[in-house]
Amino acid sequence: MIGLIQRVKHAKVTVADETIGEIDQGLLVLLGVEREDNLEKMQKLATKITKYRVFSDDAGKMNLNVAQVGGKLLVVSQFTLAADTGRGLRPSFSGAATPEQANELYLAFVAYCRELGIETQTGSFGADMQVSLVNDGPVTFNLSV
Repeated sequence: MIGLIQRVKHAKVTVADETIGEIDQGLLVLLGVEREDNLEKMQKLATKITKYRVFSDDAGKMNLNVAQVGGKLLVVSQFTLAADTGRGLRPSFSGAATPEQANELYLAFVAYCRELGIETQTGSFGADMQVSLVNDGPVTFNLSV
């Protein structure tokens, strides 16, 4: 399971010109699900993301997590993160989870983040989405378990 996280001042996702998820300060999480992923890996990644210290403290050091700054999550499914790009000029998606497995783990990820006490907005699984953001820093990390 892969989570590309971006520290944002603002982010939103729209489908057919309608905003379906929007946050101010927090993390935009692009979530990729691979075939071997399961609930245990999902919980590890969700915990890692919500505890990851990417926000600055009073000394300007990245010592605070999203909860400590009162931030939110915007979680968007992103199957292309599971692409194999090691050969050729066209990505292979053979390692990506099936849509059914990916949707199940995506929904579980969102629910688990909410259980951890983080306000969490979402995109729409499988939809043609437009994601806009104001990256803060910019700060971007690729996390996986």
